[in-house]
Amino acid sequence: MRILHTMLRTGNLQRAIDFYTNILGMTLLRQKDYPEGEFTLAFLGYGKESDQTVIELTYNWGVTQYEIGTAYGHIAIEVDDVYQAAARIKASGGTLLREAGPMNAGTTIIAFVEDPDGYPIELIGKR
Repeated sequence: MRILHTMLRTGNLQRAIDFYTNILGMTLLRQKDYPEGEFTLAFLGYGKESDQTVIELTYNWGVTQYEIGTAYGHIAIEVDDVYQAAARIKASGGTLLREAGPMNAGTTIIAFVEDPDGYPIELIGKR
């Protein structure tokens, strides 16, 4: 068994694809409209779906906003250098929720960014 993908709902599919590709450096792997269900799915990641876990963006036609809820936590992405990645994301127009630095009560270097729909993404330095 393995985790295939994490699904996030988006209120603006192109804006979300632009964020994940242009700011986080993922590749759009596939995208398909489902007219009978009135939704579109887009899959993005850092490698092939057969090899890696990916993000599934779901756009329900006509829905522009979602409440994330209090149970949702975050997605984590490993990066070579958290300080550099956070600076690059900020310079590219991304929103930092937490500047790069040691985690609370620990020494691991982390930062948090926010995607266009408000989902937090943790950047964690390679160990």
